[in-house]
Formats: sequence, C-alpha cells, structure tokens
Amino acid sequence: MRVLIVQSNANLGQLWKRHLERLDADVVHVETGARALNLIETQEFDVIVLDLVLSEGSALTVADFSQFRQPDANVVFVTDTTFFSDGSIFNHSANARAFVETATPPKDLAAIVHHYGSPSPARAVLANR
Repeated sequence: MRVLIVQSNANLGQLWKRHLERLDADVVHVETGARALNLIETQEFDVIVLDLVLSEGSALTVADFSQFRQPDANVVFVTDTTFFSDGSIFNHSANARAFVETATPPKDLAAIVHHYGSPSPARAVLANR
C-alpha cells in the first residue's frame, strides 16, 4: 500500500508515517500542497492523508487533482478545525472516504488508512496482470 501524507506539521506527519510503516505501508510525507501535486503527478498512491488546512497550498486543490490523476486513490481528510464538521466535505471531494480530527490517535488513523488502502477487487485484477 502506497500512502501520501500531506501535513504541514512535520512532527505530526512523521508520527503518522511511523505508525503506517508498522502496517507495512510505503509512506511519503510532504508539508506543502505544491509538493503533493508534484508527487501525485509522478507516483501512484492508494491513500492520501490530507490535512484540510495546509500552511502552503490548498487541500481541496490536492484532492481535486488526485481525483483527476489518480481516481482510485482514496483521501482521508484530517483537521483540527470545525470547518466541514457537518460532513459537507463529502459533497466537495468525490474521493473523500473519511474525515477525522487531527487529534485522532495515530494508531486509529493508521487503521483507517490501512482499511482504505487495502486493494479493491478492481485493483487486485490490475495488479495481477
């Protein structure tokens, strides 16, 4: 499973990365929207863990671009704000699969990401070709 973490807080992004690596995920962490866009254009990801409020760049732009370039990639949004707390993020981002608080225990976030990164039947067929 390939995971991209887009989190401006380097310490938090690295903490999440370590928890996901314990589940045998191949994880890349970046701190800006621009860096995420570059990686989405050049590498395949199963799941993108995306902080809704980035210090540089727009999370919704990253999600939209990933939907265009990698329609099978699932996005797990994280946030420490109440913005979109009504669930409307799912109306704005077609590839949104989960919306959790930044304070979610890293082990729980890793389990969520692992769930959405597990191969779908369609991906399994393509991988075996």
